Amino acid sequence: MQSYTIGQAARLLGVSPDTARRWADAGRVPTHRDEGGRRLIDGKDLAAFSVELAKGDGGDEEISHTSVRNAFPGIVTAVKLGDVAAQVEIQAGPHRLVSLLTREAVEELGLEVGVEATARVKSTNVHIDRS
Repeated sequence: MQSYTIGQAARLLGVSPDTARRWADAGRVPTHRDEGGRRLIDGKDLAAFSVELAKGDGGDEEISHTSVRNAFPGIVTAVKLGDVAAQVEIQAGPHRLVSLLTREAVEELGLEVGVEATARVKSTNVHIDRS
């Protein structure tokens, strides 16, 4: 399972590292420490928190969101695999993006809940790059 530092989590959630640290201190998202003493958040916990955060109030800070060249870095929150096709959901700050792609592509990219990925939007298509 992939884990994220407070700084990485902050970037994926679209907030400052201080805000992410305060949320962790308040117990809103569980953390653990690695051998070096760094605080980490498990990918699945971060994915669940990002969905919860998008549904409600993000806290006391106003968040600014931008899309640079239509790229939305975020975290995979759901993967539904069929025999041939798949559906992948990414939470990028307050934005939930859903892409339909082949099962083979999902497997090649190693997409699973908690993995960092970038959704790229062009016209009506959403393309996903593994970060």
